[in-house]
Amino acid sequence: MNERMIKELQELLSPEQVSVNSTVLEQHAKDESHHPSHLPDVVVFPTCTEDVSRVLTWANENRVPVVPFGVGSGLEGQAIPYQGGISLDFQQMNHILEIRAEDMLVRVQPGVTRMQLNRELKKHGLFFSVDPGADATLGGMAATNASGTTSVRYGIMRDQVRDLEVVLVDGRVIRTGGKSAKSSSGYHLTGLFVGSEGTLGVFTELTLRLYGIPEATMSARASFPAISDAVNTAYAIMAAGIPVARLELVDARSIRQVNTYKGTTYPESATLFLEFHGNEAGLKQDIAFARELADEQQCTAFVFESESLGQAALWEARHHMAYAFMHGYPGRGMLTTDVCVPLSELTGAIAFAEEQLASTGMIGAIVGHVGDGNFHTLLMIDKTNPQEVEQAEKVNDYIVNYALERGGTCTGEHGVGIGKIKYQEKEHGTALDVMRSMKEMFDPQNILNPGKILPL
Repeated sequence: MNERMIKELQELLSPEQVSVNSTVLEQHAKDESHHPSHLPDVVVFPTCTEDVSRVLTWANENRVPVVPFGVGSGLEGQAIPYQGGISLDFQQMNHILEIRAEDMLVRVQPGVTRMQLNRELKKHGLFFSVDPGADATLGGMAATNASGTTSVRYGIMRDQVRDLEVVLVDGRVIRTGGKSAKSSSGYHLTGLFVGSEGTLGVFTELTLRLYGIPEATMSARASFPAISDAVNTAYAIMAAGIPVARLELVDARSIRQVNTYKGTTYPESATLFLEFHGNEAGLKQDIAFARELADEQQCTAFVFESESLGQAALWEARHHMAYAFMHGYPGRGMLTTDVCVPLSELTGAIAFAEEQLASTGMIGAIVGHVGDGNFHTLLMIDKTNPQEVEQAEKVNDYIVNYALERGGTCTGEHGVGIGKIKYQEKEHGTALDVMRSMKEMFDPQNILNPGKILPL
C-alpha cells in the first residue's frame, strides 16, 4: 500500500511535495507534548487549496488517515499520526493573502505563524491579539481554539476568526462565514470548526479580526508572600473592572527557574505579571487602582516597565517559562495541566494544585492566565520511568477532576487531542453523543485525524 500510496500522491501533486525521508517522517511523528510519537507513512506538502482537495478526495476513497501539521507546537498530541497515513504539512501555505486595514481584517493561509503576521501588520498600525507564547501557525491555533496571555482582554481564537475556507473529507471546499462583523444567517459553522482539531475538515484560509496598536502600553510585576495573595489580587482586579490586557500568575518555583535560565534577578516569590493598554492618562489611573488592590493583599513589590525593551524582557521571561524548566532538567519531559475554572473557584483550585505538588514531591510549578481562570501545573517527569509517569498522570487527573466538579473545563486552551479524551464524557455528558453524530456526518470513514477529541 505504501508504494502505491506514494506513487499516486506524487501523480496527484508532484514528487517534490511527497516525502518518505526518514528524518522528515520523524519530525512529523511528535509534537511538544509528553505523548508517545508515531510515524506517518508519508508527509505531503500542499501549496494551495486545490492540492488539499485532491489529497483529501484520494484519502477518502482509499480510507487513508490524514493529520494536519503546522509547526508541531501542540501540547496534547493533536498532530501525532497514531494510525499512520498522511501528515499534511502546511509550511508551504504560509502567505498573507490580504490585509484589509480599513475593515481591521486579514486573510491568511494556515501556515502563517503568529509572529510572521504581526511583523507585517505593524506596518499598518495593527496587530493580531492571540498570543499563546509559541510561534504557532494560525491554522493550528484555530484548530485548537488557542488563547494565551492576552485573552483576558481580547478574547480567545474563536472570537477572532471571522471566516474559514475548509476542505471537507470528500474534497468539497466551503466557506463558513464572511467579512461582516456579525450575521444572523444560518448555523455558526465557523464556531463549529474552530477547536475541531482537524477532525471535521482541513483549513486552507482564515479571515481574522485585527486590533489597532494601542497608543500606550505599560507592564508591571507585583510580588507577594503567598500564591493565594497573588490569586486574590487577580480576582480583585477583574472584579473591579480594570481593563487589564494581560494578567499572568507565576509561582515562586517558576521565578527561581527563570532567574537561573535567563539570568534575571526577580524576587523569588509568587508574582503577577500585568500589562495595560490604552492612553497615557487612562493607564495611570488603571495602574494606580491595580496597585491599591495589590497592596491590600500584602504586595511586597510593584515594579513598572514602560520602556519597550523592559516590557519585552518581562514577557519573554513569562513566555520562556516552559523552556526554563526543560533546560534546567535535561532528559526529562514536561506534562502540563490545562484547566480553566470560574473566577470564584480560582483560589481554591490553585491551592488544591499546590497541595498535589507538595504531597507528591514532584518537580513542578504553577503558572497561568489567571485573569480568565486558566492555569497550568508544570510537571517535569522521567518518561522512561513508568511509576513517575503514572504519578504525574494521577496529579493531572486530580486537578482536572477538581476543575470539572466546580463547573470548569479539562482544557482552557491546549485542546483535547489524545490527552484529555478520557474527560470528555464527564465534561459534556449526553452532548458527547451529538458531537459523535456530527463527526460521523462530516467524516463517515473516520480518516480526519482519527482517535482525537472523541472517545471511541
